[in-house]
Amino acid sequence: MKKVLVTGGCGYIGSHTIVDLIENGYEVVSIDNLSNSSDDALDGIEKITGKRVKNYKVNLVDRSSTFDVFEEHPDIAGIIHFAALKAVGESVEKPLWYFENNLIGMINILKAMDTFNVPHLIFSSSCSVYGNADSLPVTEDTPLKEAESPYARTKQMCEQIIEDTLHHYTQLNAILLRYFNPAGAHESALIGESPVNKANNLVPVITETAIGKRDKMTVFGDDYDTRDGSCVRDYIHVMDLANAHTKALDYLLSEKNESNLEVFNIGIGEGVSVLEAVKAFEKVTGLQLNYEIGPRRAGDVVAIYANKEKTERVLGWEPSRSIEDIMQTAWAWEQKRTGVEI
Repeated sequence: MKKVLVTGGCGYIGSHTIVDLIENGYEVVSIDNLSNSSDDALDGIEKITGKRVKNYKVNLVDRSSTFDVFEEHPDIAGIIHFAALKAVGESVEKPLWYFENNLIGMINILKAMDTFNVPHLIFSSSCSVYGNADSLPVTEDTPLKEAESPYARTKQMCEQIIEDTLHHYTQLNAILLRYFNPAGAHESALIGESPVNKANNLVPVITETAIGKRDKMTVFGDDYDTRDGSCVRDYIHVMDLANAHTKALDYLLSEKNESNLEVFNIGIGEGVSVLEAVKAFEKVTGLQLNYEIGPRRAGDVVAIYANKEKTERVLGWEPSRSIEDIMQTAWAWEQKRTGVEI
């Protein structure tokens, strides 16, 4: 049984990925400082899998404490690195905080890999590295444009740090997973998106509005050059996304990689507008959502969605859930965590 270190393991994508890893035979250790998550996620993981995962409440910016985890677990076969600050709007307001946290954390993970001979890294990157792409859908070869936010720039910079590091440390291998817009929850409704700080992602904003935590929600802009004027994104169910990380790790551990750095897009290959996502929620739940049209939001890309052909061909991965599945599982999770049924 291979041991995997998941950074940000109590977070949204991290917790769902841990479930998928355990169900595919991996042993998992987590690092999460709980700055925007809760270790309640570990309870949900245990109920789903029967396995209790140990989490170390460590800030990756603290190199000494980070290295202590590696010393306690000398048999780590690979790392899946999620831990990062991730709110676009907040990054515009607090850029230095984002650069310090995301970049130094990345550097300390790479230093630990070299020091403790951990050969494999899966990096949680983002479609935001493409900026406002000239053509859609984006492929892995689409040129990276100017970042639209400090958050996106940290993802670009982390990718570059990994690439430059692997030029020198040729014994290391990495996969950059550029994924699009994760949403939804585990079908059990035992884990889901539950940020400690105010939710910024569209789907939890929708469910929080529907449950009554928010009086209304705002659609930021209806005058973009899209089919209905609102921004277009590629929404991928979080469990489909989780499985992509497991398949990427399998790929490295089986030594199928052709180079020590490879890039894959993880999305469903279709664009859904903000207004279409709202309508999908209303269709699945039968509820009318209270929303208003507001001004454009700083840092938002107009439209982006994936070409997933390479990921399907090389990793043998393909998504199996729709925008309706996303809304249905997200709504079940919202009602479960809130304790309110509507």
